[in-house]
Amino acid sequence: MNTKIHAAITAVGGYVPPDKLTNQDLEKMVETNDEWIRTRTGITERRILKEPGKATSDMIVPAVQELCKKRGIDPTEIDCLIVGTVTPDMVFPSTANLVCHKLGATNAWGYDLSAACSGFLFALAQGAALIESGRYKKVVVCGADKMSAIVDYTDRATCIIFGDGAGAVLLEPTAAQLGVMDSILRTDGSGGQYLHMKAGGSLKPASAETVANREHFAYQEGQAVFKFAVKGMADVSAELMEKNNLKAEDISWLVPHQANLRIIDATANRMGLGTEKVMINIERFGNTTAATIPLCLWEWENQLKKGDNIILAAFGGGFTWGAIWVKWAYDTK
Repeated sequence: MNTKIHAAITAVGGYVPPDKLTNQDLEKMVETNDEWIRTRTGITERRILKEPGKATSDMIVPAVQELCKKRGIDPTEIDCLIVGTVTPDMVFPSTANLVCHKLGATNAWGYDLSAACSGFLFALAQGAALIESGRYKKVVVCGADKMSAIVDYTDRATCIIFGDGAGAVLLEPTAAQLGVMDSILRTDGSGGQYLHMKAGGSLKPASAETVANREHFAYQEGQAVFKFAVKGMADVSAELMEKNNLKAEDISWLVPHQANLRIIDATANRMGLGTEKVMINIERFGNTTAATIPLCLWEWENQLKKGDNIILAAFGGGFTWGAIWVKWAYDTK
């Protein structure tokens, strides 16, 4: 009898840069105020990678190093490394490539995955599939973004939201009923018009004109995105629970993408969960795009118990959205 292999999360690492950008700092930069930002987003401060010459890969490296140290493994033992990001160090080579080099993960192959704020979820589903195939024993899944690199700090609609950070998880095979159990992932390209970067791709390559027109920054139509996000994230989380006969009392934690406190609340309400079961750190880190979910797991790791049912849920530009059911695989010592 063939036992189904599951992909268990066996270690978590995270990194946020030391520099803080507070609401008070933003008050001096654009026409906004602390109360307005807090009531609409739930954010008080965010971390910014200010060090010159540092990029997304430089936040991933310490996160993966921490994860290796916790698990007692060497980077040479990593088989594959997947990076969910929309702020790669360069168009090519991939950030995963650069991370492996900086880590000394000489036996790993890897690639980047672009799904905006759903990047970590999409990458986790792919990493789990690689483990389940039986061909790989240690897959590292990273979610990381240096959003400060693509945020227009004269645009008060977007500059209040985003921060920088990185998180990573290690996936390993298990025959137990633990790990990544199920997922529902969705995309709808018709939503691209509401949240995108106008220039820098093959459609509109960089030129003096695109730079002058400030088209290399994240562009968002807030109201449209908010409306889709509330429905998308809440619906898919409820659908995943229904599909697997999970009731609110079966769920230990909701790990929602940290985009906006109101979207998080709407998702929790739809799932019938009280705030005591919801991981929230948006007030300190803002929206770190692909990094929000692994950063939550990193911060809450010592509260997670073996067998806990956890729902990870996200919504991102594109549009992309989804939910993943994870059974936590270890007790933190």
